[in-house]
Amino acid sequence: MTTTAPPRATIRDWIGLGLLTLPMLALAADLTVLFFALPTISLDLKPNASQVLWITHAYGFLIAGFLVTAGRVSDRIGPRRLLLIGSAAFAILSAVAAYSATAELLIATRAALGIAGATLMPPLFSLLRVMFRDDTQRRLAIAIAISAFTVGGAIGPVVGGILVEYFWWGSVFLINVPLLGVFLLAGVRLLPERAERNRTRIDPVSVVLSVSAMLLIVFGLQELAAGRTSGSGPVVPYLLALLTGLGVMVLFLRRQRRIAEPLFDLDLLRHRRVRVALLTLLLMGTSITGLFYLFTQFLMWVAGLSPLQAGLWTMPYIVLNIIGGMFAPGLARRWRPATVTICGVVIAASGALGLLALAGTNASLQILVAVFSTVGFGQAMAVALLSDLIIAGAPETKTGSAASAQEAGAELGTALGIAAAGVAGILAYRGYLSGNLPTAVPQPVNATIRSSIHDGVAATERLPELLAIVQDAIGFGLRTYAGIAAAILAMTAVLLLALRTDESAGAIPPREYAGQNPGGVRRSGKDQSGEIEAGAA
Repeated sequence: MTTTAPPRATIRDWIGLGLLTLPMLALAADLTVLFFALPTISLDLKPNASQVLWITHAYGFLIAGFLVTAGRVSDRIGPRRLLLIGSAAFAILSAVAAYSATAELLIATRAALGIAGATLMPPLFSLLRVMFRDDTQRRLAIAIAISAFTVGGAIGPVVGGILVEYFWWGSVFLINVPLLGVFLLAGVRLLPERAERNRTRIDPVSVVLSVSAMLLIVFGLQELAAGRTSGSGPVVPYLLALLTGLGVMVLFLRRQRRIAEPLFDLDLLRHRRVRVALLTLLLMGTSITGLFYLFTQFLMWVAGLSPLQAGLWTMPYIVLNIIGGMFAPGLARRWRPATVTICGVVIAASGALGLLALAGTNASLQILVAVFSTVGFGQAMAVALLSDLIIAGAPETKTGSAASAQEAGAELGTALGIAAAGVAGILAYRGYLSGNLPTAVPQPVNATIRSSIHDGVAATERLPELLAIVQDAIGFGLRTYAGIAAAILAMTAVLLLALRTDESAGAIPPREYAGQNPGGVRRSGKDQSGEIEAGAA
């Protein structure tokens, strides 16, 4: 049967895509911009240790907590409207943060910035579905948006360091205002709005459950990782937070099945390929984020680089990550997108195996960075196509919710990756020291070195003869998690391969779209099912 080819994007759409990169840059940069600004903030506002942690983490916690709600609001009021409202709020709150006179005000503003930040990503990806109907163009647009987020996170510490060097700490927040000002002025004229709406009532109980569950899970995972890495602080409260969050998440999911107007429609997960795409993003986040976390520690504690130098040495990873994302849509025109996705996962696994073989040896820093950068290349190849599958596979009235599921999975993968890497790294570190520290080392010194990597490195300043052993232990921790990451990625590739050959996993059945086409959603044969077939992973 002959189907009508979807319309190709216009110049206006591509300019609109350029505009959409601006909130992505601001959103991502605020996750990392405090790395070098925090010492100056501490001198000025004099926060206590707990307040320093909340200044750093409140933003990311609230983004994770409100993603599902933001996706649902996007589908109800329209993605363009929510994106403009969220961007305006983000700009105003950035100005408030810049002039915060107390630590308490800065924490509250950072938390509010997180809520505003959660309103940016789901509608942005939803708009890409509206603006780019052609498969290849949409995949490229998604890759560009993801690359903007990657660039924002990468340049955040560098930009923050430069601004603090020449201005005052508030400038790291104030720089968002002109970026978002340009976006708001031009976006009102250039960005389209989606006519289709999901006008069902938003269930307030579900909002409370989803926010609470995500906050508790991400908070518990991150603080458990921090506690295990530092070797200090209580573990039980964070474990209880994690378990409570998982329990609340179960209650949330059960409520979504029971009520007539769910906050998140679980039918979006009904199609096997979408479920596998979300699981793949979670597994890749767990493996690769954890590996990135330990590799940056390796650069500082073993290679002896400063935080800024370590950040600059990760630039090849970032560059190859962007290239991989841009490369994937073109490859998906020649081969099945599933094949390209599997290749990306295999390339990432190969890079992890390379670190397993080389980290802690006499390999040069240049070789280690080059091997590690292949992980970023493979990751981006896979993520670009998996994201397209999730966004394109949802009914148009629910693309905001689909995008929120994708981003929530990414947030959980990041938190789980840091937690798993922190635990695996410290256990491997201690295990290596158990068999390699000289017996002549006094017991109190032995206990100090084994308590945490930070304490071990600090102890070698007084006992430089132990430096090589401690560095080898750190390298062993990196190699251990590299092996774990390679195993997770290999399992992910097998999962994708099995799904690729499963003939029963065809396009999303028409019944899943039944009754979900209000307002005349455009459903040509290619737009409804051809995208899923072509974009299936």
